[in-house]
Amino acid sequence: MSGTTFDTKHDRRLYRRLFGYAWPYKSVFLLSVLGALILSATAAGFAALMKPLMDEGFVGRRPDAILYIPVALVGLFILRGVGNFLSQYAISWVGRRIIADVRGDVFAHVLRLPCGFYDLHPSGMLLSKMLFDVEQIANAVNNAIFVIIRDGLTVLALFGLMLYLNWKLAFIFVVLAPVSALLIRVMSRRFRKTAHRIQASMSEISQVTQEATEGQRVVKAFGAQGHEIAAFAAANERNRGEIMRKTAISAIGVPLVQLIASFALAFAIYVALSMGDVTPGIFVAFIAAISSMINPAKRLTEVNEVIQTSLAAASSVFSLLDEPAEPDTGTAELANVKGRIEYRDVHFRYPAGATDALAGVSFAIEPGQTVALVGASGSGKTTCASLLPRFYSVTGGAILLDGVSLNDLKLANLRTHLALVGQETLLFDDTIKNNIAYGAPSTVDEARLMEAARAAHVLEFVERMPAGLDTHVGAKGLRLSGGQRQRIAIARALYKNAPILILDEATSALDTESERYVQDAMRKLMQNRTTLVIAHRLSTVEHADRIVVLSQGRVAETGTHAELLARNGIYAGLYRNQFNDAAA
Repeated sequence: MSGTTFDTKHDRRLYRRLFGYAWPYKSVFLLSVLGALILSATAAGFAALMKPLMDEGFVGRRPDAILYIPVALVGLFILRGVGNFLSQYAISWVGRRIIADVRGDVFAHVLRLPCGFYDLHPSGMLLSKMLFDVEQIANAVNNAIFVIIRDGLTVLALFGLMLYLNWKLAFIFVVLAPVSALLIRVMSRRFRKTAHRIQASMSEISQVTQEATEGQRVVKAFGAQGHEIAAFAAANERNRGEIMRKTAISAIGVPLVQLIASFALAFAIYVALSMGDVTPGIFVAFIAAISSMINPAKRLTEVNEVIQTSLAAASSVFSLLDEPAEPDTGTAELANVKGRIEYRDVHFRYPAGATDALAGVSFAIEPGQTVALVGASGSGKTTCASLLPRFYSVTGGAILLDGVSLNDLKLANLRTHLALVGQETLLFDDTIKNNIAYGAPSTVDEARLMEAARAAHVLEFVERMPAGLDTHVGAKGLRLSGGQRQRIAIARALYKNAPILILDEATSALDTESERYVQDAMRKLMQNRTTLVIAHRLSTVEHADRIVVLSQGRVAETGTHAELLARNGIYAGLYRNQFNDAAA
């Protein structure tokens, strides 16, 4: 159901969900309500004080009134200060707790989303939801709810005073209230639609910015600064236009509500002057109540814009939270894994794919063996490897680990038995030590970490750094060379000491010296482990126990390096082409 109308079932679900986050902090919220009650009482008290000030002070000149009215005035402002602090601080505290909880839930959920979700949704959109949309929800609590409670109670208290002073004059404002309500309803629809478009434009800005900054070297190398600036300018202009539309609605709506209030005020003055039972004190107190009501009423009118924007943001954020997480229906756990892997008639199609990426792939890897997957680009090598840690689930057939289907294993248990070293190494903005021990469930084993760093040739460059293993690698490890990053990634896999290794050939982009270090580290890593290698350079897998050649998502050939060359098939052709290219 669309969330672009006001007070729909969809909106009520959003309110209930937001209040679910607020419920644990209800005691602090009640403090805010108490403060708002004090504020509203002092606003009505100040207006009510005008009656004795005029009738008993200026007109009657009563000595006791001359003494107690100034004291009462000071007392009202002291109470007002206490009420304002209680109300504003408490509601802000609750608001920030809610946002921290929502943002924490979003981040935790994003990490549990399946890889297929990331294939279809740009990361800039996710960042926009987590940063911009969640912050918009904060306005619903910090600003909107604060205004509704404080100013709503103030308006009620002042209107109660107006009824007490003269119910006939107060009735004039009751008659015009439905007109204001209708105007607010119309504005609500427009605010919600515009708020959704603003969020979409913010996602677009985030995406363009992220792509341009992360790919800044490519942008510079191809002289595409102008193209990126134009793309950003277009997204920025759309965002500006939508914000100005929202501003225009607000700028028109608020004066209209005030104009309706001015008609009511003018008519009230006319009636008061025509009646004979209205004393100067009653009239001044009535006008003071109306005057005190103007700003709260204006803020209540304006808060509708904040509410609609926040509800649109909440709808966006909750739609992300409602995305299904990685399916984890397995119940079995393996304690000691031997490492036998079998692909049995595996089929797989990507969520947005038109055809199967894998169409009946079958092969087995015995414990401790190294099996290499080779083939032309798009043959299914990476897809095969991605299915082993269940980044994706097979759409047909099965993959078995020690005779147990991967779908029957708990995800966490399955992945404890796997280590991954990719071609594009990702390091986190932390120390070298913490990157090697990344994901370790307990205290770092210093001896084991040093052994992993030594075996992966990490210590050879770390010892030249003043901070050693405590050196920060920078965002994505860009303070280090490609070879250094790869060695840290191999050390990470060594430290995990998993029995199964997935290796996306890590040497294709390295210089000769770095490649020598990395190759030696990889040989140590592969010892006594079941290894699945995605081979890009065939010369690196000549010593694999078995080579599986993929073509268009199917197994075309299988055998050792010598057997496949002797067969003079697809593998032999690929090998000759690479050999000739290298010789050239």
